[in-house]
Amino acid sequence: MTGTSGTPDATGTAGAPASHGTGAAIGVLVVDDDFMVARVHRAFVERVEPFRVVGVAGTGEEALAAVAELRPDLVLLDLYLPDVFGLDVIPRLRAAGHDCDVMVISAAREADAVRGAVRHGVVDYLLKPFEFEDLRVRLERYAVQRGRLLGTVVRSQADVDRVLAGAVPTAAAPALPKGMSVETAELVERTLREADGTLSASECAALTGVSRVSARRYLEHFHTVGTAEVSLRYGVAGRPERRYRFRGAVTGLALPPAARP
Repeated sequence: MTGTSGTPDATGTAGAPASHGTGAAIGVLVVDDDFMVARVHRAFVERVEPFRVVGVAGTGEEALAAVAELRPDLVLLDLYLPDVFGLDVIPRLRAAGHDCDVMVISAAREADAVRGAVRHGVVDYLLKPFEFEDLRVRLERYAVQRGRLLGTVVRSQADVDRVLAGAVPTAAAPALPKGMSVETAELVERTLREADGTLSASECAALTGVSRVSARRYLEHFHTVGTAEVSLRYGVAGRPERRYRFRGAVTGLALPPAARP
């Protein structure tokens, strides 16, 4: 296992437990049996504030030991581990008194695995392979919900309802063209919606962190389904620049017009 017993490679602070206070860094334990994949996931996590990786584990047993030692706030849990099925780790964590949150990151697409994850109370389920933006959106969403839970003072039912509103699973996302992800679509749509005026694909790419080619593909999809309109800006030479403006209802998923409420 990498990252327990004070290994500087994973913790940088001799295995110091994660802080659980509001406004503090959110400590993450990465669990994956492929050390190269774990390294990529670690690098992704450390690009998102206020998250920091406190350890890495390659088996279920190592994950249990790492949680006991490092006390992370969030565990990124692969399901296909060499010793136990990943979901079997969660009840053992609870039985040991650990209240860390768990986000499944796995190639497991079976409905039983997804249902099992929901029953075990995971905060999210992300399928491999994925892009950095896909994980970033989910981590940021988790950070907001975690802050809401930690900072809420319950005085009435309205306070309870406000907290639970962020924890209700969203409805199944409509199908996007092959190769597109819901998370990136939401990111690009939000950027377009909040833009002051129109955006080019290059400007959208700079604002979202995705490539210009990817930004152009998502923007063209929004134009196709009627969520965005396109105008042309002519320069001195060369082809005119395509400019995009948000025009549809705020759906979060750029639904086609017929599917909008």
